Amino acid sequence: MVLPLLKGGDPHELDNYRPISRHERINTRKTLIIESCPDDDLVNLEVLDEETIIAHLQRRYQDLQIYTYVGDILIALNPFQNLNIYSPQFSKLYHGMKRSTNPPHIFATADAAYQSMVTLCKDQCIIISGESGAGKTESAHLIVQHLTFLGKANNRTLREKILQVNPLVEAFGNACTAINDNSSRFGKYLEMKFTPTGAVMGAKISEYLLEKSRVIKQAMGEKNFHIFYYIYAGLYHQDNLKKYRLPNKTAPRYIDCVNGKVMQDIISSKLYKEQFDAIQDCFRIIGFTEEEVNSVYRILSAILNTGNIEFTSTSSQHQSDKSEVPDSKALDNAAALLSIGSEELQEALTSHCVVTRGETIIRTNTVDKATDVRDAMSKALYGRLFSWIVNRINALLQPDTNICAAESGMNVGILDIFGFENFKKNSFEQLCINIANEQIQFYFNQHIFALEQIEYQSEGVDASLVQYEDNRPILDMFLQKPMGLLSLLDEESRFPQATDQTLVDKFQDNLRNKYFWTPKRVELCFGIQHYAGKVLYNVSGFLEKNRDTLPADIMVVLRTSENKLLQQLFSSPLTKTGNLATSRARVTAASRSLPPQLNSGRNKVDTMEMMRHPEETTNMRRQTVASYFRYSLMDLLSKMVVGTPHFVRCIKPNDDRQALRFNKERVMVQLRYTGILETVSIRRQGYSHRILIEEFVNRYYYLAFRAHQMPEGSRENAITILQKAKLDNWVLGKTKVFLKYYHVEQLNLMLREVIARVVLMQAYTKGWLGARRYRREREKRNNGAIIIQSAWRGYVARQNLKQIKRERAQAAVRIQSAYRGYRVRKDYKQTGTGQPTPERRFSTNYLPVEEVVSVSREDSSGDVSVLKTDKRSYSRKRDGLQEQGPMVKLHHRSPRRRGQQPKLLNSPEDSLYYNHLNRSLDYQGSKRKPRKLGQIKLLDGEDEYYQLLSVPEDEVLSDPSPNPKNATPTGPPAISSR
Repeated sequence: MVLPLLKGGDPHELDNYRPISRHERINTRKTLIIESCPDDDLVNLEVLDEETIIAHLQRRYQDLQIYTYVGDILIALNPFQNLNIYSPQFSKLYHGMKRSTNPPHIFATADAAYQSMVTLCKDQCIIISGESGAGKTESAHLIVQHLTFLGKANNRTLREKILQVNPLVEAFGNACTAINDNSSRFGKYLEMKFTPTGAVMGAKISEYLLEKSRVIKQAMGEKNFHIFYYIYAGLYHQDNLKKYRLPNKTAPRYIDCVNGKVMQDIISSKLYKEQFDAIQDCFRIIGFTEEEVNSVYRILSAILNTGNIEFTSTSSQHQSDKSEVPDSKALDNAAALLSIGSEELQEALTSHCVVTRGETIIRTNTVDKATDVRDAMSKALYGRLFSWIVNRINALLQPDTNICAAESGMNVGILDIFGFENFKKNSFEQLCINIANEQIQFYFNQHIFALEQIEYQSEGVDASLVQYEDNRPILDMFLQKPMGLLSLLDEESRFPQATDQTLVDKFQDNLRNKYFWTPKRVELCFGIQHYAGKVLYNVSGFLEKNRDTLPADIMVVLRTSENKLLQQLFSSPLTKTGNLATSRARVTAASRSLPPQLNSGRNKVDTMEMMRHPEETTNMRRQTVASYFRYSLMDLLSKMVVGTPHFVRCIKPNDDRQALRFNKERVMVQLRYTGILETVSIRRQGYSHRILIEEFVNRYYYLAFRAHQMPEGSRENAITILQKAKLDNWVLGKTKVFLKYYHVEQLNLMLREVIARVVLMQAYTKGWLGARRYRREREKRNNGAIIIQSAWRGYVARQNLKQIKRERAQAAVRIQSAYRGYRVRKDYKQTGTGQPTPERRFSTNYLPVEEVVSVSREDSSGDVSVLKTDKRSYSRKRDGLQEQGPMVKLHHRSPRRRGQQPKLLNSPEDSLYYNHLNRSLDYQGSKRKPRKLGQIKLLDGEDEYYQLLSVPEDEVLSDPSPNPKNATPTGPPAISSR
């Protein structure tokens, strides 16, 4: 396998590396010397001719300087060896730097496209062209790698997925040919999607013209698609061949085309197994489910088993040429892997349905016809599976609409298409490939030469015209209607009796120009004078390959599969480019009306009757490969013309794939037909960038005016900007500014510097404003926190006070209750004998409890009055009457010290003291004014509410009239309560 431009490099190789000047060097471990000097650009050569250019390229190639500029176009010579110039350290060198700062590199082209996209807000397109084996595929890998580095997204998984797209698609679409071990057998256009700020957010891949005929047959010295060898080797080493019904001794016929050496390679070589493991990792990283991967493996295994189905001819009484399957092992294996009935598959292969005048007729197939149907089914399976994989990748890598809207994003497209081919025997596939390369060359000529020179004349710019080889007549011979080569091929393909010889005769009768010729003494051949040289094509099989018909019987049988993926493959329609439609299409009447017994018992009669629906017959007019090819070219060009193009011309230094071998004649041929010499001339003399004056002023007015001025798009302002930028060799046309290829790069760098300074000033200003806003908000939050804390603390204090009062009241009630019970029991015991106690009879310090009525509250002066007695009590005293009853002894309490243990209420005076105190607290609390929310109450010595807590006890209670000494209590004393 040829890996011309491999990624890699020692990560410590450039730890101390700095951006180099124009005459400094980079030395790597492989004596690799890369210089940055004026010779990096062929435009700077003093002598401009073919010999000078060839000698210059050869000298650079011997120094391993494989890249060279032609203005803004990159020439890449395939080194056929590993070079350590693609590590992340080199990616950092080519990030937003001026092109002349570093040596030529593929990363510089990717960076130029990326910076143009971000600066100009326009889509970009990188077109990689060259012969087969020139290194286009690996160059596309490196561009994707660098674009992923430049557009670093926050989602690391997305970057890993994008990097795994190319290896996965190439495993299914690349194959080994006679001149290239990793040749692309399809056209690929990868669109990397970015946000307006330059962050990668997704990717989309478009595939064109897969060479499906390679599945069933390969030329001598060539191989099938890589995936067949990878999966066979991987399943062999995992001992899973039996699970997928693959033989373990002899390889299937579709891949065993080199005299049985395939099984030896699978057993002995580790390359295929490693590639299989890598493909499994690609499936997992991108996001395929295990069920989907298993279905893919089953379909690939079914294709290999289908190729082993053999047919023999039998005859019966009514039919003389009928085909049948003598050994049903391969048939049963294929049917089991496809989850369809073996008998239905056999009948679809050996017979077909024809509808005539509303009647359905079943006809048998000959051996050759059955073989063609088998191969057509294999090609259809692989082609639709490949399209489904591409669509599935696009679905898993589509941009997230939450990050950026699809219409506001920008794209960088990368075209990697099969290179120009000229084998010993060229067939229909080579014709399509070379026509596609003719179209790419025409696009290059139009952009580099034709459009530029037309604008010189329309704008009145004095510039010398450059002669170039225009290949438009060749394209017209291929694509024009109705007498173009592809139109004639489609017309002949519609005739059932047409042969390859009649096709050659039709070409010869209608294509009369200098680009078409037929060789003498060679049958079934014609020649084309392409832009890259003469190519001789063999017409054998042209008509059958162009028809590419798949019988409707096979379609309907495959739709009955129990495999969901297989049902989807054959229920979705094909687009105009021949690819599987992204959205599932409406299932046809035949597949919708299949009876339920198909899924269970598969009744043979009913099944075949429903499958023979008139809409599913082979009489339908189908699209041909040529028509798919025509629409594919149109779709490809529509994508390319949207973006600004960047060209990479890959050159093949020799045909032997030898490193450091430079074949002058071989390189000269490629330089001539790619128009490199003419490109150097027009890049030296011409103006590759042509911008409208108004657009130029609006884009670059920052360089000469203040940001708020917004100058008019006039010629004077454009001249002012160009003079301020100190550019030379520019020309001002009637409506456009004509610039050299290096002018735009210089202007963009200066604009980026100005914008960077503006952004820096904005960052500092926004930081200062943010800090000030933060300080204000912090102060507000602190003040708010203080207010909230004050209110909360006041609320908690009031709640605590209420709780304490409730607890005190409850405690007083309990104490009074216990004390009263105690006195009642004691007095009851004493009065049970009928004699009062001596203490009661002679006590003079007691008052009748009934005389204690209430305690006056504090008056306005703050004094506390003495206890009031009932008037009737005093009148009875004056009359000399004594009332029997309990008496309360009154005497002064000594104040307790602070911190002293609370005194138990074991006397009547304690109860009176606390009752009076509680009533005074309640009264004082009712006089207090309510505080506002957040107001802080300062505790000072003048606060009446808190002064009351320290009232002396001698002012609380007093004894105005002591009891008579001869008073005898007759009952327990009563303690007044609140």
